[in-house]
Parts: sequence; C-alpha cells; structure tokens
Amino acid sequence: MNKILLLEDDTLFAETLVDLLEEDGFEVNHFPNGQDALDATFTSKFDAYLLDINVPLIDGLSLLHELRGADDNTPAIFLTSHKSKDMLENGFLSGGDDYMTKPFDADELILRLKAVLKRSKKSEPKLLGKLSHNELHKTIYHDGNELDLSKKEYELLMIFMSHVDKVVTKELIYEELWSSSEGGSDGAIRVYINRLKQLLPDMKIENIRGVGYRLVS
Repeated sequence: MNKILLLEDDTLFAETLVDLLEEDGFEVNHFPNGQDALDATFTSKFDAYLLDINVPLIDGLSLLHELRGADDNTPAIFLTSHKSKDMLENGFLSGGDDYMTKPFDADELILRLKAVLKRSKKSEPKLLGKLSHNELHKTIYHDGNELDLSKKEYELLMIFMSHVDKVVTKELIYEELWSSSEGGSDGAIRVYINRLKQLLPDMKIENIRGVGYRLVS
C-alpha cells in the first residue's frame, strides 16, 4: 500500500481527496499546514506528496524546496487553484513532478499519481549487499555513499553486479567496455579491477587465472 502525504488547508476538499484515494487503496496522511507536513516527513516515509501551494505556516512550494534540499526525492504533485505560467514554472523549479489545477478530474489525479509512483519505483536502487544501483541516475552506492566512478569503472561494476558469484570472462568485459575501434587491454582491465577493490575493501573480486574475474556476494 502506497503512503501519501496530503497537504491541503481546505478541510472539506481534503476529506473528499482522502476518501477518493483510500477507495483506490492508498494510505493517506492529511495535514492542514506546511509545518505539520514537514514535521511528519522527519518521522515517516511517504511514497508521494500531494501539495496545495497556498497553505498556512509553510507554503507548498517552500516545503518541497526544503525537502529537495535535504535530498528527499519523493515524487510530488502540486494541487492548486493558480493558473499562471509563472506559478507552474515555480512548481517545477521547486522540484515538483506534476501539477494539477483545481478543479480537476478525480480519475485524472489517480492516473497521474500512479504514473509518478511508477516512475519513481523504476529509479529505486537495486540492492546487492552493501551495493545499490540507481538506474535512472546511473550511480552506484556502497553502504549508502555514492561511489566516485569513471564511465568504464561504472560499466565494469555493473557487469559484476549482474553476474554476482559467476565468472565474468575477459571476453565479456572487452565486449561491454570497449567498441571494436577502441581496443582495450588486459592491463586496463587490471587497473579498473584494482580501483574497484580500493573502493570496495569489504567485497571480494576474485581473479580466475586465464579466464576472468568473479564478484563474491
């Protein structure tokens, strides 16, 4: 069940949205002002934010701007009566994923919410022990910290993560890392392997003599 944070100061409208979303299987936490909503993000993890803009204490734009500044990438849709292009631009600049102008069709809201949730799940890190991969941003993390990888190092580690506990042949590495015109070498592979070993001291990359390498889970 996806957990939704709803920021809306119109009580009757909020109750309507809560009923609509809960009927569709969502869990909804409603907050009438931006400060309460912000406080809730410190103690709970949400799958998506539905944010009105003109609300008390902290407006929706400022709230999302602050969350994005704290590396909170939870998908967010603005729900507002504003129709100006400037406000629309401000919504996206603040980190919004979508924008709906009141009044809006309830079915369209559900469709858009499911769409942003689907996109965000595609970018969730794939896990392998302490390693995780964010496919959308082409980044790999070790124990929650982003690894500083060159393009070739990233590609090589991705091969190992896709073939964990299996032998990765040198031929496969050549095919994946270099085009026919680039011409890789055993020496270059060893340099990249040693670099990965330095970055991942708690993980074992075995040298299978004459054949290739293996990342041990």
